[in-house]
Amino acid sequence: MSKQVDAPLERVLATLALVIISLISLANVVVRYFTDASFAFTEEISVFLLVILTFAGASVAMRSNRHIRIGLLERLFPRLRTPLILLQWLAGVLVLGLVCWFGGQFAWEEFQWDSESPGLGLPNWWYVIWLPILALLVFVRLTQMTLDRLRGRISDEP
Repeated sequence: MSKQVDAPLERVLATLALVIISLISLANVVVRYFTDASFAFTEEISVFLLVILTFAGASVAMRSNRHIRIGLLERLFPRLRTPLILLQWLAGVLVLGLVCWFGGQFAWEEFQWDSESPGLGLPNWWYVIWLPILALLVFVRLTQMTLDRLRGRISDEP
């Protein structure tokens, strides 16, 4: 009943983000140790990559049905399993829709205002645009996981 599913794009994004964070943080520590100075961009890039890492990881977890979910009602009322799965999907769509909407608005405002990041002077919308894009990707994985659960392709219990 359980089939191995994956989100390869998100796994690659998460891996790259983690590797880059590790490398620039290590480089910053080494440079600071030897020169008493540090790279100005490491915090800015690290925070940006942490957002990517978080959403990419959430997408991988969503696709493989590994997010925290309370299955008590599904176990108590097996006849309500389908409506409960659809209710979970609807709640997820609502939250991700809000993230997409407000994240998109924020990215658009950053683009219109031509605001720049403090460390590198890059346009802020370069960082912010990833929020709605990755939330949309999580939505796609949520829908895939929901359809797989409804069709019995993946187990309800991870």
